[in-house]
Amino acid sequence: MQNDPKSSKIKDKDEMGPRDMNGLTEEEGKVSIEDNSSVGKKISKTKGSVKKKISSKETTELNPINNLDVKVKDITTKDEKIGIKSKGILKKSKAIDKKNPLENKKEEKIILEEENNKESKIEEVLRNEIENKKTELKDGDNINKSKSTKTNELAVQSKTKKTTNKSSKGKSAVTSTKASTRKKSPSKELMGEFQEEGEKIEKSKTEHSKINVKKRTESIDKSEITNLNTYLFHQGKNYESYNILGSHIKTEKRKKGVQFVTWAPNAKDVYVVGDFNNFEVKEEYKLERITENGLWRGFFYTAKAGNRYKYCIVGSDGEIGEYKADPYAIQSELRPDNASIVYKPKAFKWNDKKWIDQRNKINVLEQPLNIYEVHLGSWKTNKDGGFLKYEEIAEDLPKYVKDMGYTHVEIMPLIEHPLDASWGYQGTGYYSPTSRYGDYEGLKILINKLHEANIGVIMDWVPGHFCKDAHGLYKFDGTPTYEYQEEWRAENKGWGTCNFDLGRDEVKSYLISNALYWYREFHIDGLRVDAVSSILYLDYSRSHGEWAPNKYGGNGNLEAIDFLKELNKAVFAEYPTALMIAEESTSWPNVTKPTIYDGLGFNLKWNMGWMNDTLEYVEIDPKYRKHNHKNITFAMMYNYAENYLLPLSHDEVVHGKKSLVNKMWGDEWNKFAGLRAFMCYMMGHPGKKLSFMGCEFAQKIEWREYEELKWNLIDELEIHKKTQLFFKDLNNLYLNNKAFWELDHDYRGFNWIEADNNEQSILIFARRSRNDKDTLIFIINFTSIVYYDYQIGVPFLGSYEEVFNSDDSKYGGSGQIMGEMLVSEKTQFHNQPYSLKVKVPPMATLILKVNEINVDKEIKEKDE
Repeated sequence: MQNDPKSSKIKDKDEMGPRDMNGLTEEEGKVSIEDNSSVGKKISKTKGSVKKKISSKETTELNPINNLDVKVKDITTKDEKIGIKSKGILKKSKAIDKKNPLENKKEEKIILEEENNKESKIEEVLRNEIENKKTELKDGDNINKSKSTKTNELAVQSKTKKTTNKSSKGKSAVTSTKASTRKKSPSKELMGEFQEEGEKIEKSKTEHSKINVKKRTESIDKSEITNLNTYLFHQGKNYESYNILGSHIKTEKRKKGVQFVTWAPNAKDVYVVGDFNNFEVKEEYKLERITENGLWRGFFYTAKAGNRYKYCIVGSDGEIGEYKADPYAIQSELRPDNASIVYKPKAFKWNDKKWIDQRNKINVLEQPLNIYEVHLGSWKTNKDGGFLKYEEIAEDLPKYVKDMGYTHVEIMPLIEHPLDASWGYQGTGYYSPTSRYGDYEGLKILINKLHEANIGVIMDWVPGHFCKDAHGLYKFDGTPTYEYQEEWRAENKGWGTCNFDLGRDEVKSYLISNALYWYREFHIDGLRVDAVSSILYLDYSRSHGEWAPNKYGGNGNLEAIDFLKELNKAVFAEYPTALMIAEESTSWPNVTKPTIYDGLGFNLKWNMGWMNDTLEYVEIDPKYRKHNHKNITFAMMYNYAENYLLPLSHDEVVHGKKSLVNKMWGDEWNKFAGLRAFMCYMMGHPGKKLSFMGCEFAQKIEWREYEELKWNLIDELEIHKKTQLFFKDLNNLYLNNKAFWELDHDYRGFNWIEADNNEQSILIFARRSRNDKDTLIFIINFTSIVYYDYQIGVPFLGSYEEVFNSDDSKYGGSGQIMGEMLVSEKTQFHNQPYSLKVKVPPMATLILKVNEINVDKEIKEKDE
């Protein structure tokens, strides 16, 4: 969210179903090589079968085949087998089996076409053979007398040995009737061959079926206008509205063109203008109104990919306003130009399956979450000071963030926006990744690379308000469309923007579809929802008399509350392990409670109270900190009311607030020491973490969106290099120790050891996981005094190891470290059963970890 108010101006297909590798439909495909594995077995009895009892050591019951849907069993006689498939079909199956259809799509296409051309022929063979079998069974003919020519044409190729006919030629008909007609069981070797061959064919069929399903799915025209999807859109329930609205390249009447669909409920007429008609309003480019509630559609053969376009909307009064960019465009011109672009996404190969699979199995609240907030335009720039492309950023950002020990990046808004200084928070194109850094595919490359490096991606998202520039959403059809009808509700005076009408159904379809669009199309892992407070309150930034209460007399925006609940339900229904983070700065209750418990449904909320209190504290002279001790401890009083995230965001290092290091009290040494002590306190405090780019090497000047970070400081000044190392080591300590994060939102995860030592400004607390051996003890000294043999209470009898000391000289500290193993004694202190003595370094944090726990038999027996 921006801190200072700025106006946007300155600021046909086979109807028989999928075919298998032999060109058979799924039903016909029941006749398969696998059936040969049943050779020698009894043919099962079906309802209505003609029974023939043949006296023998073994009885075989033969059943007539009634229709194509019944699976045909191959029958092996003493001399020969009768199969259903021809040699050609089997040969084709084997040939395909040797190749992976996915690796050679061209060859597969040719083969499929050949098979489809032979479908009628195959069907005829099947029908004739089944009829022959019916006739043979009904007439009681001996199957052994089948003609060899028929066998040669239809038998499945195999290496089976012919059975020897042991029947006597001179036996009478009676003897013949009584003689055994049993089938000879095939050898194990033969059965193995049949099974192996069957498995191969089945595998090929499965792969082929998958390809068919994929092709059929891909061939579905998602942009087709139907009564259902338009009805859902107008009901606020179409969460895929971007598939029908906007510009979509498609084919109609066997000719390719572009379909344009937009929503302008109060428009008299709508035209599309663009490169295809020289941006002139022409009658032949007029859209047709297709719903009473204002959906307009047109299809034009002259339009094509890459064309720029806008909508010319004639208002209900007959007036033509400024041409409008498409709210659903997925590509836009680079500012200052602002036309939408007809864009057809290219096929993209994601390599993040491992990441996605892992993400889908975890409980995000019990995992490490240390976020690096980044503004792509100023993290790094090219040699000329211009923007890097998404692909170029992908070369460095994932490696850097991974090496520094962060778990996620949070990217400031990437929706298209006209003003650089708005940082993306005043958008005009919610579906269009800003063209400042490239295109649609470029952003996918960046996110793919981050996931390959095991870095999650959170996007900053602004569903509360939008830019008022004339080409955007503002009064889209000449009247309030995306914004509220009442002027006082529509105007956001604080930021010079317009508030979305979150009670209007079409707006809900627009925004919820957009949230899911980023998850579906770009594989993001979470959304940070901006300015939730301005959404929730009717009187947000409004004085008395400038607002009206809701129907219950309160100041809650009831429509917006319902919208946020619906948004979170929709996201979690499709992405159960998603991150939905609320930037909410008030005490509004149950922000992170599930909607089934009448909560808003987010799973994390920024703890703005913690941020304000602690940053105020570290600016105070240590002499007076004892009078403000509650600032550093109060957050634990309400810590478990919500699932909190501790933010040190871009908002805190701009507009005269100073950089993070310069917020610290004192001279150069104390500023850097204070920064280190404070960051250890933050990492130890319950809650997930976020810090803004540049803080990790202590950039001294405030953040400026128009220039890159001062990376030169790392090479030029040793203290900045040491500070970067400090952040790297602290981040990795956090990442590799469960006590930091496993029980962030559980009372068992934290306990005070000493919270009230305001005189010395020292805090001591323990962080725990589900395993006692993971326990960490934090001793934080917010003064420049060294304390020797300082006694502290500890929870276990045993040994403790100093695992981190922010005063280490390698980080720029004074080097007051211990190094030796510490052993606790049976002396109660700080309301703990045991204690030990430590050296407390100046303006620093000391972190101890349990090395070994000794069973205290006396206390254990006493407790029992």
